[in-house]
Amino acid sequence: MGMTITEKILARASGNGTIRPGQIIEAGIDWLMTNDATTHVSVDLFHNRVKRGRVFCPEKTVFIIDHNVPSESTNTTRVQNIMRSFAREHGCPLHDGDGVCHQLMVENYVSPGQVVIAADSHTPTMGALGAFGAGVGSTDFTAAMVTGRIWLMVPHTLRFDLTGRFKKGVYARDLILTIIGDIGSDGAVYKAMEFGGPAAAGLTIDDRMVLCNMAAEAGAKNSIIEPDQTVKAYLEGRRGSAAEDAYLQSDPDCTYEHVYSYNLGDIEPVVAQPHFVHNRTAATELKQRNIRIDQGFIGSCSNGRIEELRTAAALLQGRKIHPGTKLLITPASRAVQLEALREGLVEIFMEAGAMVLNPNCSVCWGACQGVLGPGETMISTGTRNFKGRAGSPDSSVYLASAATVAVSCLEGRITDPRAYVQEALI
Repeated sequence: MGMTITEKILARASGNGTIRPGQIIEAGIDWLMTNDATTHVSVDLFHNRVKRGRVFCPEKTVFIIDHNVPSESTNTTRVQNIMRSFAREHGCPLHDGDGVCHQLMVENYVSPGQVVIAADSHTPTMGALGAFGAGVGSTDFTAAMVTGRIWLMVPHTLRFDLTGRFKKGVYARDLILTIIGDIGSDGAVYKAMEFGGPAAAGLTIDDRMVLCNMAAEAGAKNSIIEPDQTVKAYLEGRRGSAAEDAYLQSDPDCTYEHVYSYNLGDIEPVVAQPHFVHNRTAATELKQRNIRIDQGFIGSCSNGRIEELRTAAALLQGRKIHPGTKLLITPASRAVQLEALREGLVEIFMEAGAMVLNPNCSVCWGACQGVLGPGETMISTGTRNFKGRAGSPDSSVYLASAATVAVSCLEGRITDPRAYVQEALI
């Protein structure tokens, strides 16, 4: 019996010829990553338990300061200085304000077939390049940092077969919010979510990152798309393509726990209502409810890349943000921000009345920029809309695509982007 791509990656990493779901393995790790949200806990564990130990492979252990950038308090500065000191002492790569951790890992480090472990729940993003990415707690991360290995249970795989093409005004963000609405926020707990089918080849790297990133909101252990020519072209333009044998595919006779089918042409613009990501509603329905918004946000590890910024700019060009609404835009990395500058997107945003911020987790994290007050409502491309996620527990967060966020900020209320998209010819 064959294996899925997730099983093949873990079989290689563990030195086993064949593995099966539910099996406990000890896997070697290609990349470790940690950020300022949790690193101080791992560093404390390292100093208190490991004592005179060393990082197993410092050049493969990446420290990224991205959650509160620039620091908004003396306590945050203290935590970030702990990271800086530890990374420099041990010779680990350190990114200090370069962008969101998952974006930087994809841009600079990860290749197909690799195992990536990080102290952040959205690490399944690495599956966009055909890698196994999983988030772990600080204790597991510390142990992995010392040994270069980790115990994992091989996940069962859910397959999502994609056919057709998106209609105008519909995006990968709408697809993944639809899927999470269908299977629930617990529909993939400790499962692998594998996206494939004829339409998968037409997905850009940015599209793939959206799908794999948000799989965490269905509880997935990892998510993955088989690497192809799109991935090869992306890597060759940055750091050189991986070896051919790293471009793994699921076997035709592999076993999936369940197979779901989605025609992209059937997907409509959707919005996740407070306070759960699976609380999905059609954008047209919310437009009819006339839901006023105080703030919009375009950014995060889910939707802050150049394609989303281009879409938002096309919709905002020549228009003005509603006077009662703010729009905050945060590119996912310095590279994305520089490209947006070269293309004139930042000028469009600012002329429309938006605020363009430095690359960081920003409003999605709700700790340093655009924090919501009691009774305020935001529409966001962030990852989560939990109660209090972006500020006051009495605030409300709706999740949507960059297009839906942009046009909603033009109208000052949640709306369907399709009429604007048709007018903008995108």
